[in-house]
Amino acid sequence: MTKQNPRKNLIRVRHSPHRLGMQYLRGYLRLGWLSAGLVAVLLLVAGFYRGHVTADASSQASPVEPLFQDTGAAGLKEMLLRLHTTARLMQTVAHPDDEDGGLLTLESRGKGAEVLLLTLNRGEGGQNKIGSNLFDVLGVLRTLELTQSDRYYGVQQRFTRVADFGYSKTPDETFQKWQGHEIALGDMVRVIRCFRPDVLVARFSGTDRDGHGHHQASEILTREAFRAAADSNRFPEQIREGLQPWQAKKLYIGNVCPWGAKTCPDADYTVRYNTGQNDSLLGMSYVQFALTGLKHQLSQGAGGWTLDPGDRFAFYKLIDSVVPSQSDDKGHEKDFFDGIDTSLPGFISGIGDAEKAPFLRTDLNQIQNDVDRATAAAERDSSVAAEPLLAGLETTRKTIESVKTSTLSDAAKDELLTKLMTKDHQFERAANLALAAQLRVAVDAPEGTNPDDAFMAVPGQSFDLTAQFSSAQKIAPTKVELDLPEGWKYKAINQSATERDPSTPLRMTVRFRVTVPENAQLTRPYWHRDDPERDAINTVDEAQYVTLPFPPPPVRAQVTYKVNGKEGVARAVAMVKYKDPDGTRLERALAVAPAFSVMLEPGQQVIPTRGDLACKVKVAVSTNLSGTSQGTLHLEVPAGWRAEPADAPLQFHGRGERRESEFTVFHDGMKEGPTDIRAIFDSGKKFSEGYSVVTREDLDTFYYYQPAVQHVSVVDVNAPPGLKIAYIMGAGDDIPTVLKQIGMNVTLVSADKLATENLSQYDTVVLGIRANDTQKEIAENHQKLLDYVSGGGTLLMQYNTGVSDFNKDDLTPYHAQLSRARVSVEEAPVEILAPDDPVFHYPNQITARDFDGWVQERGLYFMDKWDDHFKPLLASHDPGESEQKGGLLLAHYGKGVYIYTGYAFFRQLPAGVPGAIRLYVNLLSAGRSGQNAVASGQ
Repeated sequence: MTKQNPRKNLIRVRHSPHRLGMQYLRGYLRLGWLSAGLVAVLLLVAGFYRGHVTADASSQASPVEPLFQDTGAAGLKEMLLRLHTTARLMQTVAHPDDEDGGLLTLESRGKGAEVLLLTLNRGEGGQNKIGSNLFDVLGVLRTLELTQSDRYYGVQQRFTRVADFGYSKTPDETFQKWQGHEIALGDMVRVIRCFRPDVLVARFSGTDRDGHGHHQASEILTREAFRAAADSNRFPEQIREGLQPWQAKKLYIGNVCPWGAKTCPDADYTVRYNTGQNDSLLGMSYVQFALTGLKHQLSQGAGGWTLDPGDRFAFYKLIDSVVPSQSDDKGHEKDFFDGIDTSLPGFISGIGDAEKAPFLRTDLNQIQNDVDRATAAAERDSSVAAEPLLAGLETTRKTIESVKTSTLSDAAKDELLTKLMTKDHQFERAANLALAAQLRVAVDAPEGTNPDDAFMAVPGQSFDLTAQFSSAQKIAPTKVELDLPEGWKYKAINQSATERDPSTPLRMTVRFRVTVPENAQLTRPYWHRDDPERDAINTVDEAQYVTLPFPPPPVRAQVTYKVNGKEGVARAVAMVKYKDPDGTRLERALAVAPAFSVMLEPGQQVIPTRGDLACKVKVAVSTNLSGTSQGTLHLEVPAGWRAEPADAPLQFHGRGERRESEFTVFHDGMKEGPTDIRAIFDSGKKFSEGYSVVTREDLDTFYYYQPAVQHVSVVDVNAPPGLKIAYIMGAGDDIPTVLKQIGMNVTLVSADKLATENLSQYDTVVLGIRANDTQKEIAENHQKLLDYVSGGGTLLMQYNTGVSDFNKDDLTPYHAQLSRARVSVEEAPVEILAPDDPVFHYPNQITARDFDGWVQERGLYFMDKWDDHFKPLLASHDPGESEQKGGLLLAHYGKGVYIYTGYAFFRQLPAGVPGAIRLYVNLLSAGRSGQNAVASGQ
């Protein structure tokens, strides 16, 4: 039996760089406060795309605790603010962290508008500043980070299916990778037709001022979508699905004035917002509160960002509109919604056939009256506001049913029902806040000792859970129900109601037994990429969830109660308890997982054609079954290969157990190229994929699935024998793993041990990516590193992003100036500038073909100036630009060699790119290359 390692599949990042028709819709809504992200537009679940059922964030059941500002009297005041307006605003951006959080927070929390943030991609092509996880697992992490930020902004979240393929300098390159405009545009139009915003706001300007090609593309698409969403001839398949065309009233663009500027030329903007003004409910300014949320985006480096108190202005320019101009003589407006009636009774003025629903005006006036009464009551006593709020809820639901059965056009119904459903959810939530009514649902299972072994529902199995309702007021619960996916079953097995004290007489507790069907849907991303390193479009596997951050949690509950004859509802998501590895008790939404998870370690392996014709493959199998279980594990290997043992029997005794098996794979010394090794665990049913838990103590939890496949890259590479390498990790990368796989002697040296480490025992010292940015000890021991080079060592420094700090600290042996220059096109031609230099000949011959098949990008953060002691070795450039020669510089310093490289080896080596591996080995061997090249006559 192999030693268990229950956290092996856990992808977890800590705060330091080293730690890591309507009824059917209602059941899929998250019901807590502003946990934006996991669910909305969930009529998709029922096979429709009707805009009137788009869920507002305020009604969605949350798997995380609400923010303090969203609870009690403060939360009620904000809900009442929302109830007074029907304003809807949608902002579009390219990546997570692009959003104007201060503006979103002001509009949502300060003015009560329903706000949606559409982020084109999930940032999966970016650099991870707190770990080595890249590509799609980074996309899952950044989705969790962004949806956590959204809770502070108070907004809903959507995505399109295009992926972040890395830095792009132009929108033309961006659209080429995204297969034109239509895929991203279609998803953007879908969101507009579902959410039906009054105002559409692009964060960027669509010009070179935006920088990143993705930024420019996001504005270009928004400009197109403003009119396309209203055209039934555009994306007609959406119309056939049930969506109605929608014309937003106004379109604004951003990035028209420098960020943080207090003044801007009149002609450059239409509206200016001061997001630096304080909000009494938040206890700080809107932009400061937004920054508190943004700081959760640690993989973007946001954790250390700060902002001083004071005015902070956001400028936006009106570029299209279907309502009369409201600007003054300077071309300025006071608000995005100038010229748009966002009052409760007033929004029907835009309904063309409102005369077909004569009840509307009376009902809307009554709803407004209930909101006014609740607002006045809340000033005296929050609990007194419950009665008018529940009255407003009753009227709203009556109006919804009247609209549904009216003779209004489908377009009119959609517009009305969109806003009425929002009011329904807001009334419901506000009443619960006024009554301090709360429903909690927890799975009856032993508390997990870490996130990886917390309870998971398994297809074909049953489990128990407990729903507990409580309130600070006298409430009479009438029923508690579970809301489950199709095919799931449940029954109540125990119910009790206990008095607590005279003022809060009842706490209702109900236990349920839930049975999960064999074909239950797993809790997993609804999208995937077959080749994350090269594909720029995600494949959508479950169309009913398209544009959502994640699929919704599977198990929810609701309790119906009455107060003075008026009915209210409290809702909750089923939760699972577990302990953080530090011992902190946490909880997350119940998820569905397979009985067994199968993972090959590592997921990528590089095998040299020379040397030992055998390699080791480790396979880890973990179980979610609570009893004894067993099965047989085996590998599927390429033709002509064989694995020993042929199979491995495994036995498990309880949930969370993990077994590891090691196989020796004998290969045939075949030619260079890619192939795969697959693992299959057979326990009567075959399991051939695994998942990792993606979480952090400040985030929600989700899961990254991948096939139980090891991608093997067979590489024709010479690794010099006896070369000893010290690798000092920076932000985190997987280069050392690849070097060990090809037989190199690599020692990981912690930066905090650098001062005492005897560097002379190593032939080469490597500084990992962003080492200077993330490890203060590098600069502190700068002279020691230079002395090591001077004494005959080889130092390989990889890219850093802190340009000003790097240049200020003067971290190179001779003067060189770091810049932000990069070559973003991975196919960009590369010229070898010094073909006779030994680094291109020992121990591997480097030719032009070694730059074929690179992924993501050529390189980043090249030098733009350097002393004559440095020799530029390579040149490359993006289309239409001048040559960049500062990506690989070599200098002899004393008896040793100093190398700076901005080429993206951190992406190429884990991807098994043969030429990049050969070149990197040569760089590591630069201290030997001169004498060996001479000795071999090269």
